[in-house]
Amino acid sequence: MAEPATTNGNTAPSTMDSVKNGPLAQSVKDQTSKTTGELSNLAATRKTPSNPAATGQPLTHYHSFFSSLLAWDNPRASAIAYASVVSFIFAVRYLDLIRYGLKLTWITLLATVTAEVLGKAIMGTGLATSFRPRKYITVSEETLNSMIGDVHELVNFFMIEAQRIAFVENVLASSAAFVAAFLSYYLVKIVPYWGLALIGVTTAFFVPLVYTSNQELIDGQLKHAGEILDAQTRQMREVAGKHTAHATEVSKQYLGDYTTKAQAMLRGRSASPEALSKPAKKEYQDTDFPAPPKDEPAKEESAVPGEKKEEEEPLLS
Repeated sequence: MAEPATTNGNTAPSTMDSVKNGPLAQSVKDQTSKTTGELSNLAATRKTPSNPAATGQPLTHYHSFFSSLLAWDNPRASAIAYASVVSFIFAVRYLDLIRYGLKLTWITLLATVTAEVLGKAIMGTGLATSFRPRKYITVSEETLNSMIGDVHELVNFFMIEAQRIAFVENVLASSAAFVAAFLSYYLVKIVPYWGLALIGVTTAFFVPLVYTSNQELIDGQLKHAGEILDAQTRQMREVAGKHTAHATEVSKQYLGDYTTKAQAMLRGRSASPEALSKPAKKEYQDTDFPAPPKDEPAKEESAVPGEKKEEEEPLLS
């Protein structure tokens, strides 16, 4: 009877070892190791990018972080981040987190106070006191400064990105933001806010994934569309140039005609040819005055000679 017992005793550890070292356990270990490595790689991407903004300002390390996260460079880390965000949205929507937090608080305090009172009453030592740590947990200054620095970088990330989109540093990014804002304006009338948040998060995570998975096809289509757009733009530019040249010629012609007419009118006002050809109208007639004499008048001789002599004699003798 001792042999079977020994055999059963050896069988149990061997079964546990086979489970621990089996393919399922090994697969779980491998996936866990890969997930941990990808999370570490994602955390290591928090570095300031080498390319600055259009204004020359350096970008934040969150630009590299979110770029790697949304590009699915580390698929497991990106999937965990997406699942976490979606879970948080559903939790906020369907769970009363504040109420549950208050409930957990009063239950925890009730348990600790009861254990402390009963422990002192029965054993003379409170149970909560026996579990009290020798030193309370605190946040070090280095940790707090690091957290404040991360919050500061995160705020600057959103500030810089909002301004880059507003001032069209990247046409595609600004166009995408316009489409998102336009659709959200109309969707908010029929979709709740948590639904919009879910749609936005899903779009932000899966549009880059679809692009990276079909990059060659999408780039080819975009290149073809760009060529068509360039051809249409050139054609419209040529047509506009022809119409502009024709309009310019017509305008010059009309302007020349109007200029000639204006100059003729100005010359006609200053000196009219009809006024110069007509003689000035007389204000009097020739018959208003007598005809001038044509012969010189004759000298008259005196009939009495004595009178002339008397006139010639002096008055005093």
